[in-house]
Amino acid sequence: MSVLIKGGRVITAADDYLGDIFVEDERVTLIGESLDVEADRVIDADAKYVLPGCVDPHTHLDMPFGGTVTADDFESGHAAAAAGGTTCHVDFVIQSPGSSFGAALEAWHAKREGKALIDNGFHMAVTDLKEGGSLEELASLPDQGVTSYKLFMAYKGALMVDDETLFKTMEVAAETGALVMVHAENGDAIDVLVKQALAAGHTEPKYHALTRPPETEGEATNRAIQLARVAGAPLYVVHVSCKEALEPIALAREKGWNVHGETCTQYFFIDYTYLEQPDFEGAKYVYTPPPRDKANQEHLWSAVRTDVLSAISTDHCAFRWDGQKTAGRDDFSKIPNGGPGLENRLHMIHHFGAREGRISLNRMVELLATNPAKLFGLYPRKGTIAVGSDADLVIFDPEARHTITASGQHSRSDYNLYEGTEVVGTPELVLRRGEVVWENGEVAARPGSGQFVARARFGEVLAPALRV
Repeated sequence: MSVLIKGGRVITAADDYLGDIFVEDERVTLIGESLDVEADRVIDADAKYVLPGCVDPHTHLDMPFGGTVTADDFESGHAAAAAGGTTCHVDFVIQSPGSSFGAALEAWHAKREGKALIDNGFHMAVTDLKEGGSLEELASLPDQGVTSYKLFMAYKGALMVDDETLFKTMEVAAETGALVMVHAENGDAIDVLVKQALAAGHTEPKYHALTRPPETEGEATNRAIQLARVAGAPLYVVHVSCKEALEPIALAREKGWNVHGETCTQYFFIDYTYLEQPDFEGAKYVYTPPPRDKANQEHLWSAVRTDVLSAISTDHCAFRWDGQKTAGRDDFSKIPNGGPGLENRLHMIHHFGAREGRISLNRMVELLATNPAKLFGLYPRKGTIAVGSDADLVIFDPEARHTITASGQHSRSDYNLYEGTEVVGTPELVLRRGEVVWENGEVAARPGSGQFVARARFGEVLAPALRV
């Protein structure tokens, strides 16, 4: 179906102008003023923003973790994403110990089959190079469009890898053009602190944070940066939460090293005190790294403003409080780590970031769409509005008021991190490759219509991106 979007304020990472956009065969084919073309549908975008569809580089859908499985599968997770203006994301394939990378990738493709509403790619989480996947198999993944390797420096006894595995993966990435992603926390030190806390009878949710002090994040971040430097691999540090982790990233970027970082929406708004809520309510805010002291929030705003951090993701890893989080009622270490967020990233960053003057609208688009697309081999097919790019477009009403509630969300989680927050600005209509996926408060996409996107290697563009 051809679509003509008329008179909107088009905002990209670089531009801000009034114009018309013509969409045909899933792509943007014309951009101009007062376009005189026939279209199957005409959308009046007067007084609205037209944004590129947001790209979330960090999600966990249908993922086994801690003896349970995340609450959202690809259908419910994609519904939440579409409602929040996200049209593409990159999810994590988790290699099970003893299994091959190929088997893991096949399993995750099966999870999305027949359910996907928006487009997505995959990262590969490397957990086992001894009994499971080989270095040769790892090196073959970029040929399959999986061009990023994730390693956990935390979760000892579960997902954590040793420095040998970390370094060998970095060497493969340097050879194959893949990007190394790290969850940077010192898992050994944290394991000691957790055991000490439990031995002392400290079981409440707040001890999730007290046993993961910011120094453990800062140390691991610096270690990963130095090892990546030796291996010659590009590095991306996920979910940066505190000043201690920002400092080594800032230093590396000042030196011109190939180091990048993201933070997540929740770290701007949720602080340590949320974990102290009574009656086990604090468990809703158990995610990793944990909520930090409130003083870190201004450091994070400064970091995204100055490009010390290059992207804002959600780390959407939704669990239900009742029946999943409550498994850790008597032991904080058994609370499934993770929180929902796919639906509200644009809401929160637009209102508290762009609208309140902490970042510009252009920078907002850069952080939520363009930089994630560039870093993860999706650009310029995704992450911008240009002739030849996918018609992933958000018609955004900058004056519409929206109250965030769990009862109104599309995630299957039974709570929302931002419950009751009123924001100004919300997506009115969302297109994914020219097809309406969200309109008038309803999901409009067909399950199975979302595509897997094979991504380009780090630093390369996604070909054939500019197919006209």
